[in-house]
Amino acid sequence: MTQQYISRIGGYLPLLRLDRKAASAALRFSGLPANRAGARGVASWDEDALTLAVEAARATVTDNEPPARIIFASTSAPFFERAHAPILIDALNLSPNTESLDVAGSRRCAVSALRAALQADQSTLIAAGEHRPGKPGNPLHLAYGDGGAALLTGPQGAAKLIGVASIAHDFNDIYASRTHPEPYQAEERFIRDTAVKHILAPTILAACKNANIAPSAIKFVAMAEPVAGCFKAVASQLGITAPNLGTDLAMVAGDLGAAHPIFALGLAFARATPGDIVLVIGFGSGCDALLFETTEPMPGAAAMQTFLQTGRTLTDYIRFLSLSGALELDWGVRGEFEQKTAATVLQRNGRDIVGFIGGRDHAGNVQFPKSRVPVNPSANAPETLADVRLADEPAAIVSITADRLNFSPDPPFYFGLVQFQNGARLLMEFTDANEAAFAVGDPVAMRFRIKSIDRKRGFRTYFWKAVPAARPKLEG
Repeated sequence: MTQQYISRIGGYLPLLRLDRKAASAALRFSGLPANRAGARGVASWDEDALTLAVEAARATVTDNEPPARIIFASTSAPFFERAHAPILIDALNLSPNTESLDVAGSRRCAVSALRAALQADQSTLIAAGEHRPGKPGNPLHLAYGDGGAALLTGPQGAAKLIGVASIAHDFNDIYASRTHPEPYQAEERFIRDTAVKHILAPTILAACKNANIAPSAIKFVAMAEPVAGCFKAVASQLGITAPNLGTDLAMVAGDLGAAHPIFALGLAFARATPGDIVLVIGFGSGCDALLFETTEPMPGAAAMQTFLQTGRTLTDYIRFLSLSGALELDWGVRGEFEQKTAATVLQRNGRDIVGFIGGRDHAGNVQFPKSRVPVNPSANAPETLADVRLADEPAAIVSITADRLNFSPDPPFYFGLVQFQNGARLLMEFTDANEAAFAVGDPVAMRFRIKSIDRKRGFRTYFWKAVPAARPKLEG
């Protein structure tokens, strides 16, 4: 088998970051325990596990290095009976012949997928996203965070696998089910003692033995702690002096579930130098421990750090409850319209919609959507348009409207004309407004988002929306 490497890595966090101190203040009356330190990422109403994974994956895919296989990893995927990896393939404009697979069922599913990918002779893109539900008052609702992470494996890269170990253990520290989708957690001391002694320490030791190194040789760790204090306990027991980037990530963005160890791995790679040994741990229903030796700077790792420093602080607890789905508001008659999407429409146009593929006519004019006869006024006959992807094309605002009459789950509803650098002009929705909102001439970037939600039938459709090209720096 060919030696496999991690060749690229990427991550994505939503714009909004809930200040846990403000949330704790809102819950003070209840006397319930609440995490008062740090912040957690908050997905907008039009973001979910899939959209977050797509945005993370965009940083790992290049035209000259398409992966042979796509794996989507999540414990909070929006569909039970609809694969998400094929949607991800369309969103990244990859070949329909790309192998696809969804993995779930455990917070370690992304690391487990990475372990399997490194044992295969084909390049694999693993994209993880989480937007887990929670109940107000449950400490996990504030401990969790929304976000995505992705990485690409291949026969060449910046980090090579040198050791691996895996333990299967049906440990019920936390669970969620279809009949109880909010997480239910066992007592913290029980979790910490059991996880450290019976799962984490044995797996790490086995991985180090497999790599023929001592635990003290590890330079950085990427691990999501089952509960606070787990890493400190296992590090003390095994003689690990390396910092855990997963703990730092949880403080500023929350526990990202399946995406957490991959995102923390990117932060570790951003700090590592050639020759450093990095440990990534996937925990949940057992444990996977993988040891990597860095060979060169990891493409995409440095950019992941910027997500920790950019965004908008959210202190409105009611808005957080609405965005996270914990509070269902009555939006009145404007929110009652039907949003049914026909399967036939997606069959005919779905790949162009999800991939944001427009067309270029023989005269060079670019349009979206495609049509049999180009929109060019001089066109007088049907012609076949050449595919043009607009998702990565620079663009700017031509006109903008903030509408408080049209329904939006997070008003106002922004829409207007966007002018793309290649000549395309399109009426689009806008999202992730900065404090100053939007202005004509502002540069914008495209983000993969939920277009509509058919709540009656539990279906959702996806498209692209315009956001400010630059994210603001976090306050404080």
